[in-house]
Amino acid sequence: MTVIDLPKMMIAIDPETPGGPEVLKPVERPVPSPGEGEVLIKVAAAGVNRPDVLQRQGGYPPPPGAPSIPGLEVAGQVVAASGLAEEALIGQPVCALIPGGGYAEYAVAPAGSCLIVPEALTLVEAAAMPETLFTVWVNLFERAFVGDGDAVLLHGGTSGIGTMAISLSRLFGLRMIVTCGSDEKCARALELGAEHAINYKTQDFVAETKQATGGKGVQAVIDMVGGDYLSRNLECLAEEGRHVSIAVQRGATAEIPIFDIMRRRLTLTGSTLRPRSREFKQLVADELDRMVWPHVRAGRLKPVIDSTFPLAEAAQAHARMDAGDHVGKIVLTVGG
Repeated sequence: MTVIDLPKMMIAIDPETPGGPEVLKPVERPVPSPGEGEVLIKVAAAGVNRPDVLQRQGGYPPPPGAPSIPGLEVAGQVVAASGLAEEALIGQPVCALIPGGGYAEYAVAPAGSCLIVPEALTLVEAAAMPETLFTVWVNLFERAFVGDGDAVLLHGGTSGIGTMAISLSRLFGLRMIVTCGSDEKCARALELGAEHAINYKTQDFVAETKQATGGKGVQAVIDMVGGDYLSRNLECLAEEGRHVSIAVQRGATAEIPIFDIMRRRLTLTGSTLRPRSREFKQLVADELDRMVWPHVRAGRLKPVIDSTFPLAEAAQAHARMDAGDHVGKIVLTVGG
């Protein structure tokens, strides 16, 4: 393993008990060491995501072998590596999808999940990319099989996932219909490039989606709501449509019309990203490097940043996410 003058201890956010944002307090932890095929990143910024909130509340424990420190995406400089191929990354600015450990001054990442940060991105912007980009790419393009001209309904249009999906829809010729919780958020989604934005608190998203598609319905639904939304989502699908579940904020069970699924040849699928294998995530990273990263290098794809907070103010960052008023990504900044 090659290293660059590393301290033994670091500041991290590593709550001992589940609870509200107030449990996110800075503590000292040992600087981790990269294992075979891994690199150590001196973290400049870390993205805040809904799974971090669930982990803080005690509802989403880290997968086996992952650190208890929350944080699924980081950006910074590689300062150590284990493996000859990985050593080539030392000194490089990277962003990475990680199984945990991002809320810290140093974090370990699988080398295969790292993407080189181009000059077109700041490290704060880069830290806001991996979790949403991997999630949207896998579920929208690989599980929903969308193609040029397809219409997509996505709930949570101004979330980190929603804003990334809107950005990718512009690059890949999709018609993005989103739902949001206020007229202000709907207006923001339209500014970002959504074709239609539906206020789910004042409008019937099923009727609005059918109207927006001339009665045909959408080719895909990306759903992070679950529960009673599932049967309504199916009403929005065109024949041969695909429904992809990625979260269950309103409940993990639902009643579905089986004969309607048969009659219209619908597909119900879904995925979770965090527990997937390192090999799978490397395959996704390789695909993103080929298909999406050229747009990033050219400055055509950037994340929507809602706000930034110093690492020590992780509690305030989570409080903002809990309030639900954010548009785009919340990011923690680390160091000077």
